[in-house]
Amino acid sequence: MKQSIFIVSLFFVAFAIALGIFLLVFGDPSNFKDGAGREVPLNLLGTIYTGGPLVSLLVTLSIMDVAIIVERVLSLKKAAGKKAVPKFFAQVLEDVKAGRIDEGLAACDEQRGSVANILRAALSRYKELSGDTSKKFDAEKALPEVQRSVEEAMMLEVPLLEKNLIALSTIASIATMIGLLGTVIGMIRSFAALAHAGSVDATALATGISEALINTAGGLIVAIIGIVSYNFFVNKVDNFTFQVDEASYNVIQILKSK
Repeated sequence: MKQSIFIVSLFFVAFAIALGIFLLVFGDPSNFKDGAGREVPLNLLGTIYTGGPLVSLLVTLSIMDVAIIVERVLSLKKAAGKKAVPKFFAQVLEDVKAGRIDEGLAACDEQRGSVANILRAALSRYKELSGDTSKKFDAEKALPEVQRSVEEAMMLEVPLLEKNLIALSTIASIATMIGLLGTVIGMIRSFAALAHAGSVDATALATGISEALINTAGGLIVAIIGIVSYNFFVNKVDNFTFQVDEASYNVIQILKSK
């Protein structure tokens, strides 16, 4: 629910910003030879404006791309914790080998983040079971409980790592469709200019072709950014989960050997 609210809010904020950029920056009369007529562009900004209203939607999606990328970078950095993940894993494994469970828990508390939370769940459960004086400690029965606590922690943390990734892939798909729609509208205008009897309206023809090409280019750029970012973050999340799986497996094996 919170994720949906974030995406919807981001869309409206990005659309407001994009509309301002489209009208005030791209549509500035100084960017056109005919001034307020806005039909004969003098520079790239004016040329982008001739792409039509759909350009504002493409700018909206590009702003959303950037915002989600920044949010994911910060979130994954927070999930990794303070120290480098391999260094943190090595420290925890060393503590577990030496039987220093409390020191391992302290290292997890100091590290923070999703990675540390998952290992902390394993060590906390093991400490809880081994410290229960009401029943005799049985490692064979305790370790499945530890493994279960790791799996539960993974189910809680992994969705946080994958948050907003679907939005990135959706933006990439939508941008392609909007670019294609702008291309079709631009070509319709071009053929409409050619269909008039008598001489061809060169300005209308050029405007239609410009609108088609600008929207095609804009849609492809936004889609490329979204797809590349999506694949990058999916790979980062997969790497995180692989490292955590390996570390938790090693921790359980060490506890089992004891």
